[in-house]
Amino acid sequence: MKKIVIFGNSGSGKSTLAKRLSERHKLRHLDLDILAWEKDRPMKRRSLKESSSEIETFMRSNHSWVIDGCYSSLLQIAMSECGEIIFLNPGEEVCLSNCNNRPWEPHKYASPEAQNDNLEMLLNWVRQYSKRTDEFSLESHQALFNGFIGKKIEYQSNQKG
Repeated sequence: MKKIVIFGNSGSGKSTLAKRLSERHKLRHLDLDILAWEKDRPMKRRSLKESSSEIETFMRSNHSWVIDGCYSSLLQIAMSECGEIIFLNPGEEVCLSNCNNRPWEPHKYASPEAQNDNLEMLLNWVRQYSKRTDEFSLESHQALFNGFIGKKIEYQSNQKG
């Protein structure tokens, strides 16, 4: 039974690694982007209570899973049940390159054009990772990593997992 949490900056490779691990180990995958935002208003965050409830339901319904995201408040919920965490911290340039080259994410955007319309905002967001102090920041992710008692690894490059 594997329960893994993956986190890091936007563009760090969280979803790619989560999908690979999900396929390799037959784990259910939850991308926190799916439940963190209002479905009909993608720029509005859902309440922590609503998102937390969905995470808890997912964890109860699946014996083995991988959850990925950048939301420290939501990651903490999943980390309370996981046996392993992976912090992807490959640096700004890698994250920017990944964002520029990401395929269309139909579970997040209605069309490739809608995704591309948000690209500049996303790139600016990625550039602020080490400067922010919010729950999406390098500072917050390092605190999660440092505070976790259990199996953990931090990748600081494009290493394969």
